[in-house]
Amino acid sequence: MNANRIIRILLVLGLAAGIALAVSYRDQIDDAAIEAWVRDAGAIAPLLFMLIYALVAVLFVPGSVLTLAGGALFGPVLGTFYNLTGATLGATLAFLIARYLASDWVADKAGRRVQQLIKGVESEGWRFVAFVRLVPLFPFNLLNYALGLTRLRLLPYIIASYIFMLPGTIAYTYLGYAGREAVAGGEDMIQKGLMALALLAAVAFLPRLIGTLRRGPMLKTEDFRKLLNTEKDLLVLDVRTAEDFFGEQGHIVGALNIPVEELQQRMDEIGDYLERPVAVVCRTDKRSAKAARLLAEGGFADVHIVRGGMTKWLDAGLPVVR
Repeated sequence: MNANRIIRILLVLGLAAGIALAVSYRDQIDDAAIEAWVRDAGAIAPLLFMLIYALVAVLFVPGSVLTLAGGALFGPVLGTFYNLTGATLGATLAFLIARYLASDWVADKAGRRVQQLIKGVESEGWRFVAFVRLVPLFPFNLLNYALGLTRLRLLPYIIASYIFMLPGTIAYTYLGYAGREAVAGGEDMIQKGLMALALLAAVAFLPRLIGTLRRGPMLKTEDFRKLLNTEKDLLVLDVRTAEDFFGEQGHIVGALNIPVEELQQRMDEIGDYLERPVAVVCRTDKRSAKAARLLAEGGFADVHIVRGGMTKWLDAGLPVVR
């Protein structure tokens, strides 16, 4: 389990604990006073909130708590609008700072991942921005700066960011709203809580769905052999263990061995193949399917699974290295 997934799980558990505590002590919280403060503040309240959100994004401070607060203070509809506008404003400021004021510092901060972004933007343009907004390959705040180092024009960046940050914003805003309703003891509290959890589950499932959609079709052994002979840029990625790679079954000539358990940590080693074809092979095709999903989520655009893996390859009497 990677660090980002652990952080997301801890965040959800922390939010659930916070809501439970808030419900327990809701009699001590003056919900009407909070509503009155927001109402009396008029237009200043949402403007100030959006400016704070933008500043938080520029300063590398996680915005999840603010997104929840937006839902609690302004409700699910206006809260989503204010959260999304503030996040996009902050993302735009970070983009411009990186492009015109601090490119060297951002390049050093982002490291080798900048090349992955540049290649992705050059090949897919705004569609790559849409992809990385839906699939959290990079920390949100760092991504805003790093995209400023690419050739992407400002307007497509803003539009793609605004639209494709929407699913996550809706989910976390509604969670904040549901938490407030739980505290206030509002009607349909259970239904709203279940809706919030359903939205979070949908957002968590998005990366896997998108990874599946970006993954290429499975290759039959014969089609894979033809591809090996015709595609000079093809990477054959063997995701078995090193023992299996050099063991009884052997491996395909020219194959690169990265066990699926190490793939996320070693993805930079194959960064040159983001837009080139990658054929993933294992003993059958079970580990290959997992590896293909990880690669697709990592931004690799042309990933194929070799159906039947080395077992089918050997059954066909094709050559291997032992």
